[in-house]
Amino acid sequence: MRRAVLSVLAALLSACASHHPLPLPAAVGAPRIADLKVDAARMPVRSLARHVFDPRDGLDETETAMLAVAGNPELKALRAAAGVAHAQAFAAGLLPDPQLTWSQDFVTGGSGGPGATSPFGLGIAYDVGSLLTRSSRQAAARWHERQVDLDLLWAEWQTVARARSLFAQVQMQRAQLARLDAETQALQSLRARVTAASNHRELSEDAAALAINAVADLERQDLEVRVRLEDSEQALRLLLGLRADAALPLQGEPQASLPSAARLHALLADLPARRPDLLALQAGYRAQDASLRAAILAQFPAINVGFTRARDNAGVYTSGYAVSLTLPLFDRNRGRIAIESATRQQLHDEYAARLLAAHSDVARLQAELALDDEGLRRARAHAETLDAARRAAETAWNRHALDWPTYLSLRTGALSAALAADAIAQRRAETAVALQTLLGADDWSASAQATMTLADRAGDASR
Repeated sequence: MRRAVLSVLAALLSACASHHPLPLPAAVGAPRIADLKVDAARMPVRSLARHVFDPRDGLDETETAMLAVAGNPELKALRAAAGVAHAQAFAAGLLPDPQLTWSQDFVTGGSGGPGATSPFGLGIAYDVGSLLTRSSRQAAARWHERQVDLDLLWAEWQTVARARSLFAQVQMQRAQLARLDAETQALQSLRARVTAASNHRELSEDAAALAINAVADLERQDLEVRVRLEDSEQALRLLLGLRADAALPLQGEPQASLPSAARLHALLADLPARRPDLLALQAGYRAQDASLRAAILAQFPAINVGFTRARDNAGVYTSGYAVSLTLPLFDRNRGRIAIESATRQQLHDEYAARLLAAHSDVARLQAELALDDEGLRRARAHAETLDAARRAAETAWNRHALDWPTYLSLRTGALSAALAADAIAQRRAETAVALQTLLGADDWSASAQATMTLADRAGDASR
């Protein structure tokens, strides 16, 4: 019997998992974009999955979003967290192990009398009560698993939106910097004339200071834009998982397409069935409902059933069974039931608040877009008018047919109008990306619906 028990224990130990070290990385971040590869089939958005990732000619807006999904370090950590949830769901489906007990006594000092033997006891027991709540615990773990997957999908959506917003910022700031550099270069001839006139006492110092200060103001704006551009580029590098000194060869313009008013209304109506964060809250609520059901079932008496085989010191063998039963007199699992019930109510209210906020955010972004569209139309019309006046003034200035204060005033006004229009265009692009993300366009919602369908099937199977 002893050899049999030892053989069983040895077989069980041989099937156990073993430990393998996982060293921490010494350095992170890719040095070059050209060395990176992106699996389009794993993109969370169909428009990204259909796009060919080829960074050799630079990154367009879509390729920037694809690289963010593939290389963002925070998403990698969230994927690892999703792996933990999958492992927990796997663990919840495992049956509890039986308990094997072995005892051996030894007769010493001849006290046992003639024919005395060493007694032993062998027993095996199983927690039958745990089987009662197994299906509910499985359902809760599976819904939690789906919640984590949907939270990850929502994080990927937000990463795509963040990448597109940063792409728009960097491209717009680069364009502003080029505009300021060109303007500074164009005013060098003016500053040279004004300086020469001041040196020959043909111009007062106050008048000369006006032109010199205008150029200095341009240089100040140039520095401010460079600082903002550096911040935006570093934020984009971090989002893409690149090193701080990696080049960012971006090309193209932001492409934020919005649905029509009728389509927007339809998207808003079925938002809870498509947006991953709302679906994740639904899955979390169902997981908590299953946990409450398990707590209610756990109020019934816990049962342990076991079988024994023993021999006393007289050599008499006995066989029997044992049943242990928890008497539900005081606890009756009421504390856990109250906690699980209150938690379910909390999740219910959180979902209602998130749904209300989702509709409010969409309405706010719609209003902002409408204002930006009107403001951008007027700003561009104003900028085009002043730019035409600037070009005419530049021609007259080159023919020495225009005084420099007028020329400077026209150039400054045209530059200010152009920069104002650029700022509105950048804000509109970022607002459009935010609205597209909150609405969940058709190609964005497919992955969320697929994830939720799997969750529905898992829930039905567990029930």
